Amino acid sequence: MGFTNMSYLNPKTVILIGIPGLENVQFWIGFPFFGLCLLALLGNTLLLIIIPMEHSLHQPMYIFLAVLAATDLGLCVAIAPKMLAIFWFGSCSMAFDACLTQLFFVHALQGMESGILLAMAFDRYIAICDPLRHTSILTPFFLVRVVLMVAIRAIVLVGILPILLKQLQLFHSLIIAHSYCEHMAVVKMVEEDVHINKSYGLFVAFAILGFDMVFVFFSYILIFNAVFHLPQKEARIKAFNTCTAHIVVFLEFYILAFFSFFSHRFGHVPPYVHILLSTIYLLVPPALNPIVYGVKTKEIRIRVAQVFILKPDTHQ
Repeated sequence: MGFTNMSYLNPKTVILIGIPGLENVQFWIGFPFFGLCLLALLGNTLLLIIIPMEHSLHQPMYIFLAVLAATDLGLCVAIAPKMLAIFWFGSCSMAFDACLTQLFFVHALQGMESGILLAMAFDRYIAICDPLRHTSILTPFFLVRVVLMVAIRAIVLVGILPILLKQLQLFHSLIIAHSYCEHMAVVKMVEEDVHINKSYGLFVAFAILGFDMVFVFFSYILIFNAVFHLPQKEARIKAFNTCTAHIVVFLEFYILAFFSFFSHRFGHVPPYVHILLSTIYLLVPPALNPIVYGVKTKEIRIRVAQVFILKPDTHQ
């Protein structure tokens, strides 16, 4: 690794420092994050076991939920091992190529999660606003195409981020002030002109998160309009209850996402606040999503009870 005048040419390794300003206590901060990871791993693994087993859950909403669970598992695997190694064992060094790989998987999986939430909103829109055509529109082939489109969009758009970073050669620092390889945190190490990287990063954020949020919001305007025009109060309550789990998941994901995004680029908050927020944004939704859907879905509750409390008995 060559360097001149405190500049580094084509670095092979980088240093992740965890949470700047909280280095003395991040050992203890690792424990609640570890708890969130365990909760996410357990909850999403149970969803991936229960949804295929329970025939009544073989519906578009729960198929999308299974894809969401797999995405959440991927996020935990991508971020947790290295983050906890930094917090607990001081293992801060990381190969630059491995850093770019982590960057790709973290942001691509975030993009996939956003796309699946949009697909779930579309499912609720059809189920409430055009229920007679629900099964004819959301066919198994349609579901496969939607999942593939969501995955391809995230892979293509996010895949350009590490490619652009790999073209840069001169770095003024090897220290990433973060607990994982986040795009803007890596860009800040570069000594060259990074306007293209910053601009494209913004484009990806708005093309995925911004686009999806607008259409989810628009879907719920139409859904609420249809629900409030139902003649019977019981029918309105039942229709609204089918959406509450998705609304909670949608709000937790996008509120945390945009708070983290804008505080990093435009806000004036201490670095440790942003890094805590961005880490919480990655770990809290995967931990909460199975709980939200478990509480709201009777079949999931019953299956979980059978796993942990009762003997498996489908007749109970």
